[in-house]
Amino acid sequence: MADRRIINISEIPLADTGNRETFAAKVGRAGPLLGSPGLGCTLVVVPPGKRAWPFHRHHVIHEMFYIVAGSGECRIDRERLPVRAGDLIAAPAGKEPHQIVNNSSEELRYLAFSTIGEADIVEYPDSGKIAAAAGVKNADFATATVKLLGRLQPAGYFDGEGSN
Repeated sequence: MADRRIINISEIPLADTGNRETFAAKVGRAGPLLGSPGLGCTLVVVPPGKRAWPFHRHHVIHEMFYIVAGSGECRIDRERLPVRAGDLIAAPAGKEPHQIVNNSSEELRYLAFSTIGEADIVEYPDSGKIAAAAGVKNADFATATVKLLGRLQPAGYFDGEGSN
């Protein structure tokens, strides 16, 4: 599809994501369709009882969410706050971890807006994981030249560095 400057969100192609257990959603990236890879805009459709992504905190990328239809809750740090159509939710980089959960019996639709860069660090407080990506092109994390996901072990700067 050629770049457009206007698209109705009903026209955004959606793809399944998640593990189909706790995490399930249909997502569609609007930014590239509109020729705007520098600003993330993703339509997220979450079925009842599911969430799209784990509880997380970005350290580089800022996010904002607009609830288009349905209701649910947003975990922000230790709070669980109700959300509904028309609500805007901010998730600034380096601030509280966040997660949108569909705890209703209806589908939850929201737009996820984000700054896009070539790198990000993401924490996952529920599982103790950390992710890092660098070298991202056109807002597509699959293009990153460095992709790391795991749990850190403490180490000194020179640990394991030989005299080679």
